[in-house]
This record gives sequence, C-alpha cells and structure tokens, in this order.
Amino acid sequence: MKVLNAEGLRAWLTTLIARGPLIAPVADGPAIRYRRVRSVDEILFDFGRPDLPLKEFFFPPTEALFHIRQGEGEVQLDEPSWDQEPVIFGARPCDVRALEVLDALLLAEPVDPYYARRRERTALIGIACQELGPECFCTSVGVTPDDPSGMDVLLTPLDEGYAVEALTERGKRLLEGAALTRVEGAVPRKSWRAGPVPVPPQAVWTARFEDPYWSHLADRCLSCRLCTYVCPTCRCYDVRDYSEGIEPGAERFERLRCWDSCMAVNYRTIAGGHNPRPTTMHRLRNRFYCKFLYYPADFGPVACVGCGRCIVHCPVNVDITEVLSEMEA
Repeated sequence: MKVLNAEGLRAWLTTLIARGPLIAPVADGPAIRYRRVRSVDEILFDFGRPDLPLKEFFFPPTEALFHIRQGEGEVQLDEPSWDQEPVIFGARPCDVRALEVLDALLLAEPVDPYYARRRERTALIGIACQELGPECFCTSVGVTPDDPSGMDVLLTPLDEGYAVEALTERGKRLLEGAALTRVEGAVPRKSWRAGPVPVPPQAVWTARFEDPYWSHLADRCLSCRLCTYVCPTCRCYDVRDYSEGIEPGAERFERLRCWDSCMAVNYRTIAGGHNPRPTTMHRLRNRFYCKFLYYPADFGPVACVGCGRCIVHCPVNVDITEVLSEMEA
C-alpha cells in the first residue's frame, strides 16, 4: 500500500491550495464546517463529523440561476458563469454517499445543470472514519465508515500518517507530486458491526401510515426545520424572481433558488389556499416517509445516510433512530 506521512500530507495540500480552491474541515467557533482554506494551517485533521454536510457546495442554500433583462419587445437572459475546479478534502463516507443519493434525482432527466456542473468539476478526497459516532447509524443504511464509494482519493488513518488509495483517474492526477511511500501490506479495513437500528421494509411503512404514533411524535415537533437544513440528502427548494431595478428602457430581475423545507407550515399550500399537509403531524410523517418510502420507490436509494445530524440538532429530541425502532416494533 502507499502511505503519506503527516508532513507529506501538509506539503501535498499546500500544492493543491496553490492550484485552485481547496475546501476542508475548519473550526468555526464551536462548530466544525467545510470551508475554503487559504493555508494548510486552517485545516482540522483530527475531527469527527462536520456539523454541516458537503451538500451546500453542490446545491447552495441560495444561488442566482440567471438574470433577466426585460426591455421593449426583448427579453435577455444572462446566466452566471461557474468555471472553478474545487477540491474537497476530508469528505466523510456518509456525506459522499449523500451526494450519490442526490445524483439519483438531480442527474436524472431532466438534469439539473447547476448541480451537474459542480459535481462534474469537483474532486473528492475522503478520510475514512475510525469509529461510529454516538449518533451515527450509517451501517444501518448500507454505508460503512471506511466506504470508498464515490471518492477520487481515500485516506485511511494509520498510527503515523495515512494509507492512500487513488480510486479514479482524477484521483491519480491529484496525487501527482505527493511524497508517497510504498510499504508492505494492504490498506487496513475494519469489520463493522451490523446496523444499530433496523430499517423497516417499504411494506411496513405503507401499513403504518395512519398509525396514531405519528400524532404522538408530532406533539414534540416545533416545525423549526433544522432537521431538513442539516440533512445531507434533503433537496426541496423554492424559486422566485426579484427586481434588481429599472434602467433606461428596461427592467432587470434576478431569479433565485433557495432551500425550502417540507417541515414549513406553508410548504404545500397551493392556489386557492388549500394545504394538503396542514398539521405538524402531516409534515413530520411526510419527512420520514419521503426518506424511507417515497424516494426509494421513485429514485432507488434510501434518502438517509445515517449521519445523525438531525438527532444532534433537533431541539426537542425527535430521534430518527427512535422512529425506525418504533416502526419495526
């Protein structure tokens, strides 16, 4: 196997920073977040699960889709350019699996061009987790803490340095010039325990749709939407046009896309004011059914990667692992 020691890793990352945008885990007050770094000294190397996922770099919280200039008998569209080739360092396997979950929808026809170009141009350097965190349950949904799927390069921590695997042609190009040392043996792989919670089959979800359990669970929920904003697979959004002002002979508008949440009170309100999910119970139930029934039925993968962020951030302890266990029971 090929090994990169700590000094060699810092030198390699320094060369990547010189080439273009490098995004890595950093300390942001008490939180750990992925951010663009200008120096290797900003990077956290000993970290757990960042508080926010990678999703925002491919599907931003707010983005301008294009600008509209409407004049006399003429409409002109101007789409912002995006020609970067960023590298993300320190991606965790659950967050990379979440991107593959989003791919199933956003890269299917009709392809989302904004998401697609970011996915195509962004390289992923992952770091294998050494253990499951207290709230993690990735092994329940088919991910392991050292899963290399979807990465260009995977680093596995060793006593001194990292085992390095180039998994794609892009990964091999990224490693050109890195001070790799070849040593005897294979990349260490752990034997991970079975998932800590069961994920019920789709038939169970269908049978429990009208169960009183959902009303009891909703008694706790504040509809604060935190669970959807920290989730790496939630992808609901809203699109609106805003005026940028009037110029001689024309008016300019900006079309913005921003994250929305199925937990919001008015999310499903339609023309005429009807809301098919009028209560917290309806919205909370839909969130779980979307992840474990609707999305798998429509697009293939379960829309949960077991990262546990929604458990950590929920202010009233609506615990997704509790829900899975109760459904199974």
